[in-house]
Amino acid sequence: MKKRPRPLERPPALFPEMNENPWIPGPRKLAEHYRRHRSGLTTLELCAGAGGQALGYEDAGIDHVGLVELDENACATLKLNRRDWNVIQHDLTKEDLAKFNPADFKGVDIISGGLPCPPFSVAGKQLGKQDERNLFPAMIDLVDQIRPKAVQIENVRGIYEAIFRDYRLYIAGELRRLGYETGWRLMNASDFGVPQLRPRVVFVAIKHDYKDNFYWPEQLRDDPPKVGEKLYKLMAANGWKGADTWKKKADEIAPTIVGGSHKHGGPDLGPTRARKAWATLGVDGLGIANEAPGPDFPINGMPKLTVQMVALLQGFPENWKFSGGKTAAYRQVGNAFPPPFAKAVAEQVRSCLTKPKLVRVAR
Repeated sequence: MKKRPRPLERPPALFPEMNENPWIPGPRKLAEHYRRHRSGLTTLELCAGAGGQALGYEDAGIDHVGLVELDENACATLKLNRRDWNVIQHDLTKEDLAKFNPADFKGVDIISGGLPCPPFSVAGKQLGKQDERNLFPAMIDLVDQIRPKAVQIENVRGIYEAIFRDYRLYIAGELRRLGYETGWRLMNASDFGVPQLRPRVVFVAIKHDYKDNFYWPEQLRDDPPKVGEKLYKLMAANGWKGADTWKKKADEIAPTIVGGSHKHGGPDLGPTRARKAWATLGVDGLGIANEAPGPDFPINGMPKLTVQMVALLQGFPENWKFSGGKTAAYRQVGNAFPPPFAKAVAEQVRSCLTKPKLVRVAR
């Protein structure tokens, strides 16, 4: 007789108020048909950027009632690709009810978003709550006003460091005060089919009525594609004779793609250490190309990536277009939450909020 699998057990917390992650990974219900079978759930997305997280939620069958974004080029990108999305260009640190009135979104099921990373990144000096770009207070205020069933926020690995533990506990405490169970988890985009080493921290808050239904997504069993495999078609598109050789050399996943900020930096693949990692894959990381290498490019040369190539390494679909010049487009791509990663998390949120509740019947 086949043994039934043991149910997943949640470890008890000795001090619940200090426990940063009450959930464990659980079985992932793959949502290959979610776009055809909508969930009935809605999300308001903050700091939507170029739409990486929004695409993940769309693929998980969750509808957008609003996407708030400050950057003009990113707003144009969202409108260019999804004309029916309600894109709201707005600065969340300012009150402008004519542009964005939280009261209009009461009843939304989820608040999602990728809040600015520089306050918690090494490149951004890790100023944390002192940084003017920190939007966690704005997010908490919106949750207080809208009271969704769930909240899901993505940020850089740096926010998980010890220096920000007190601030993480503060954020979690504010959400718990509003009736949510909260958790933080460090995961990697490569675990969800993205050909890139991209660690990201995901924060989830679930209303107490649903908290026992949530599990973090389990990583996929298959390895992600390698850089050469993913980019070969584009790299060979203009007749470069070295594309086949390059594909064999680019036989690893990509290092972390860095988007930079408005305060500094043009389009390139990161600082010196990152560029050395790209060089082992046969890629020149000092800048972004306007087009793929042509027939006159040296057979053993190191080509630069185009914005479209970088977008594929971030998990965007080939037909996703980016608005603005090269620097603006690359910045949108580099700062995105990879859609397949976002989809994996969104599927778990969907499963949590739509799981039938068991009702005890008195006898």
